[in-house]
Amino acid sequence: SRVPARIVGRDIKTDLAVIKVDDVANLVVANLGNSNDLQIGEEVVAFGSPLGLNRTVTSGIVSALNRAVSLPPDAESDTDAVIDAIQTDAAINPGNSGGPLVNDRAQVVGINTAIRSGGGGSIGLGFAIPISQAQPIAQALIRDGKVTHPQIGVNVSSVRNERVLGALVRNVVAGGPADRAGVRENDVFVSFNGRPVESADELNVAVRTATIGKATPFKYWRDGRVFDGTVTPASD
Repeated sequence: SRVPARIVGRDIKTDLAVIKVDDVANLVVANLGNSNDLQIGEEVVAFGSPLGLNRTVTSGIVSALNRAVSLPPDAESDTDAVIDAIQTDAAINPGNSGGPLVNDRAQVVGINTAIRSGGGGSIGLGFAIPISQAQPIAQALIRDGKVTHPQIGVNVSSVRNERVLGALVRNVVAGGPADRAGVRENDVFVSFNGRPVESADELNVAVRTATIGKATPFKYWRDGRVFDGTVTPASD
């Protein structure tokens, strides 16, 4: 059925939005699971309308967890997100986005959002936003109409060579959290908040796991040595 709806709020940094409908009878509420409990190899089912084919399900497994996936803006969207995705080999195609990814207990564990394909079709690499990360974003949008995210005041790019693998600091915002923590240009983040960092996207999702105003540990490479540091993220 089709009913009027309004946008309560949206967050371009996580590719999420909340919509509200009024006076709709007999709604059935989906049961939410805990995406933090997912295991690689676990069976999942994706719901959606791939390629315009309504009421379609596809099945597969969780093929990876904590996969940093970039969703840059394009001609159709201003979304500028890096998601900490659930990777699945359940076929995901255009029209699946926004649909639920559920476990074998019919609990929603993710929101289908992207595919990665060299030829434009599904090749078995689909990505979903973990529901345990989507819930607090949704709650903030409902409560405040907007979301704030942790940030540390650096611009980074990925580096991979025989010496180091991680997120290379291109510049540091003067007076920002990273500057106060002693981070310099050309340092390389290799771990943040207990998570390994092997690319710029992985640093972005790791920073989002931190808490604004709370000291957070990290490791960085400088001049051939790895050092420990602590940074206190600020709000964006």
